[in-house]
Amino acid sequence: MGANAPECITAEAKDKGKRLDAFLAARFDDISRNRIQALIKSGQVSISGRNVVEPKTRVNEGDVVTLNVPEAEPAEPQPQDIPLDIVYEDEDLIVINKPAGLVVHPGAGNPDGTLVNALLHHCGSSLSGIGGVKRPGIVHRLDKDTTGLLVSAKNDMAHQGLADQFADHGRTGPLERAYKAIVWGAPASPSGTIDANLARSVANRQKIAVVKTGGRTAITHWQVQERFGPEDAAPVASLVECRLETGRTHQIRVHMAHISHPLMGDMDYGAGFKTKFNRFEEPLKSLVGNFKRQALHAGLLAFSHPRTGELMRFESPIPHDLTQILQSLRKI
Repeated sequence: MGANAPECITAEAKDKGKRLDAFLAARFDDISRNRIQALIKSGQVSISGRNVVEPKTRVNEGDVVTLNVPEAEPAEPQPQDIPLDIVYEDEDLIVINKPAGLVVHPGAGNPDGTLVNALLHHCGSSLSGIGGVKRPGIVHRLDKDTTGLLVSAKNDMAHQGLADQFADHGRTGPLERAYKAIVWGAPASPSGTIDANLARSVANRQKIAVVKTGGRTAITHWQVQERFGPEDAAPVASLVECRLETGRTHQIRVHMAHISHPLMGDMDYGAGFKTKFNRFEEPLKSLVGNFKRQALHAGLLAFSHPRTGELMRFESPIPHDLTQILQSLRKI
């Protein structure tokens, strides 16, 4: 059976009452039953035109069962000519300024078009293999819609040296990571620390949540740099610098939401603040209303070069979309 060519089979009298997965497995001995079940669950099977996602569905005589086997995905990411904003590069590592919308490595829903695909095209086979075939050279990550600085290793020596520094989180070494975030409202204090463990949300496994017990240690240090709004009223927003003592998934986004100051544009953790932009006047109202990502930028990255020990320090200016919002907020 050719890839992407749907195959139709009509159930006979002897097939009546059979489980759908067993029926298909008997007809296609070159496809395992586990694979058949996965195809059913992913919506690749229909019975007489009706989509079915439950492997134990029973078939009846005369049913027309249609099976589609998608084109097999490459076992390893493929090089793709995706432009990179390269801040620094040598034989051991590469520092890039990641744009919004670029996923770091292949995964569910993002099989290609990622930073890894771009690095494979730019660096060739020199990327470190420690991260595995789907994450070559990747030492740390930024969320898809977070902009800013990210370093990747070009060989195993560099990967191990950088990974050790990121694991230490700058406690005993020179590693620094600082982010600029535009948040709703403003904390009452000029600075503070959020120490709240994080784990996968029970309600939504795609999200992260603060947990009282269990989870992983997560510590974020923040400092308010600007407050925006009329002098005689509470700030409507603020520019906050966040520094990480740990590096958990969505850490800054979840922690700032936890203290009731979610990031502007963050529909995962700040959806309840969405209508606040309606209070603004133009052009700020349109800028915020049309802003489709969390307002977060990795503006500072510093580490010790894994080969020479030299302090490497990079800064990235706040990108244009955030700058536009900040300029308008300053006019309130």
